Amino acid sequence: MKGQALTPVRLEGRTIARTFWGKAWCGHLESFSDYANRLPRGRTYVRNGSVIDLQIAPGKISAMIMGSTLYRGTIAIAPLKPARWKAIKVECAGKIDSLVGLLQGRLSDAVMRVITDRETGLFPQPSEIKLDCSCPDWAELCKHLAAVLYGVGARLDTQPELLFVLRGVDHLELISAAADGPALVAGATTATGGMDAAEMADVFGIEIEPVMATAARQGKTVASKPAAEVASPNRKVKKTAQLMVEERLGKSLKPVKPKRETKRGPRRI
Repeated sequence: MKGQALTPVRLEGRTIARTFWGKAWCGHLESFSDYANRLPRGRTYVRNGSVIDLQIAPGKISAMIMGSTLYRGTIAIAPLKPARWKAIKVECAGKIDSLVGLLQGRLSDAVMRVITDRETGLFPQPSEIKLDCSCPDWAELCKHLAAVLYGVGARLDTQPELLFVLRGVDHLELISAAADGPALVAGATTATGGMDAAEMADVFGIEIEPVMATAARQGKTVASKPAAEVASPNRKVKKTAQLMVEERLGKSLKPVKPKRETKRGPRRI
């Protein structure tokens, strides 16, 4: 462990998960009878601070758990199948207004049902989870790895994007459909209680012009005028009047060029 930065699971009180993503992860695990006998011991271990290191990467959870001695555990999670991810995106299209709302779990009931569906949602099935611990316990899910699974729920409270990392998908794709219209900016403003342009730029990674940001807050659109109209506001009106006269006369009016005055010398007799 020398020189290795540890990221232990620390809980405030006895509550393991407090936010939408953490609770949804833990609730999903507890819905499977495969894990029913071992999860209670895992809750005790994670509450006691036994998970002294937890790392989440694409398709892999690595942990160190302190029991009677130090154990190392690895949980392999299969990547989300492309067809399943596509179905989730289709179901959520246009229903997620902002990245902030997504990560903070401020979602409609319809979207939450899609994402947390036991069979077709974002969370892994037991068949997609491979467990390995250095402890001598013969059970597939030992109490150490049960503690790690609960530790993931606690970690999702503060870093919900790690769930998407773990499943090998990009959470930004869930709001890509909204980015084509005003819903993303308007939804982000409403969800965050009035973010200014600088804050929106930091969250979404884009530059927003001050005028456009103000218009978005007021629910307006800013249309740019043609350069010709800006340069000469009466130009369009004058042209229309000329067309009316031409239609009345039945012929085109061409501007008459003034004759150039030429200087003549003294007349010779």
